[in-house]
Amino acid sequence: MKKLVAYVLSMTIFALSCSAFAEHEGVLQQTADYVYNTVKNPVVGSVGGEWAIIGLSRSGSKIPPQYYTNYFQNVESYVKSCTGVLHERKYTEYSRVALALTAIGKDPRNVAGYNLLYPLGDFEKTVWQGINGPVWALIALDSANYNIPENTDAKTLATREMYIQYILDAQKSDGGWALSKSSSAPDPDITGMTLQALAKYKERADVKEAIEKALIWISSNQNSNGGFETYGAETSESVVQIIVALCSLGISPNDARFVKNGNTVIDNLLSYRLSDGSFAHTKDSRSSNLMATEQALYALSAVKRATNGEKNLYDMSDSIKMAEQKKNEEEIIQSKSFPDIHGHKNQRAIELLAAKEIINGKSETAFDPENTMTRAEFATIIVKALGLKAENTAPFDDVTASDWFSSYVSAAYEKGIINGVGENTFNPYGTITRQEAAVMLERSAALIGMYTDIETMSARDILAMYTDYVQTAGWAIKSLAFCVNEGIINEEGLEILPLQPAKRGEIAQMIYNLLERNDRI
Repeated sequence: MKKLVAYVLSMTIFALSCSAFAEHEGVLQQTADYVYNTVKNPVVGSVGGEWAIIGLSRSGSKIPPQYYTNYFQNVESYVKSCTGVLHERKYTEYSRVALALTAIGKDPRNVAGYNLLYPLGDFEKTVWQGINGPVWALIALDSANYNIPENTDAKTLATREMYIQYILDAQKSDGGWALSKSSSAPDPDITGMTLQALAKYKERADVKEAIEKALIWISSNQNSNGGFETYGAETSESVVQIIVALCSLGISPNDARFVKNGNTVIDNLLSYRLSDGSFAHTKDSRSSNLMATEQALYALSAVKRATNGEKNLYDMSDSIKMAEQKKNEEEIIQSKSFPDIHGHKNQRAIELLAAKEIINGKSETAFDPENTMTRAEFATIIVKALGLKAENTAPFDDVTASDWFSSYVSAAYEKGIINGVGENTFNPYGTITRQEAAVMLERSAALIGMYTDIETMSARDILAMYTDYVQTAGWAIKSLAFCVNEGIINEEGLEILPLQPAKRGEIAQMIYNLLERNDRI
């Protein structure tokens, strides 16, 4: 009980001392946006690859799932091309890729038929490159509590205890760590990374003693501006590793031991930030550096996660749980599929909405994605998607109480989603057009809290890129512009097709997009 109280108290102190980080939420999002827009096709690599994936996935930013799918496919292709050998000597390559895969809920033990954790079972080859090897091996293995594979090719089979002991033996007398045991002077980068690896074992007496010595060394080697120097140069990457280490250990970055002249480690990191959300490597350069930016992103993510009481940056058990839930969801989705949508561009949206009983097929075995939909059918789907209560009163002369859609149309009318097409008429059997769908979707978005107001000139600017936007009715321009701008309605090449009937498949995609953007699906 004492341990529990102490833990709760420590987390409360952390949250309170980091409460000022709330003002930097916008900074985190801007940096995430920068990384996402810069690293458009993440591949295997220390820049433009794993750290971008880890930073984005652990930041909580809404990134299209396809982004991570593309990365995984790139990893599979790369692993196949090198027959599972990422590097002959640098085993941190395996650890880095394993971390990124775990972060997005993929299993590094089965990538194109290869187990990327297998090399980490070779102790001597893992430690060949210095302390980086065992440090990142531990971080990767502990990210989802993976067992160390029994590497039958290894001269010495690795264990966690061996890696921990190697790290403890490498600590310098003053408390820090260096890349190799032969190096005389420790540096903050390696010391920070090493503490991240040891964080899970901080209750062990020998590890606890090593951590306390290291924290004293970090505090005494911190500059007056809150930053750190590696090999005589102060860089953003150095303070990043200290921030992640403190968060991993449950220590606030605002802890008095790590505040110099009123400057915290977060203050120092943000001093490298540029106006576009990127970060510089050194303050002298003042130019964007992708490696520095990716590292800054995952440091800010670490602080956010710690502040919110979430799993720390490298404890990815939450990602694994989410992946399992997604797998279960996928199984449910597949059970609600239709033969005529396999390979269709809107397949996933159709299957997910069908699984949640928001949309139905034309029959048990056909969805008919290229067919049209009536206004009554569309109103019904919107009401189901938003979870609105279906009413029993029919406000239109052409909608009777006996109509199957009557209660749904009534609910949509009472919530302001539909108005009708004339005095007391709804035209329920009329085919819904793309611009009519846009109006209902925009009203639905406003109903669930999205800001939908767009000035007329801004709306025209948004639609001006489409050759046929002038066909849009005046009453639909703002709604259509909103839906296009938010990615709810997808264009068809250079045309927006406002007057064309909306197809069943694309309607499913529209509603899926609306729900996905509001965390409702």
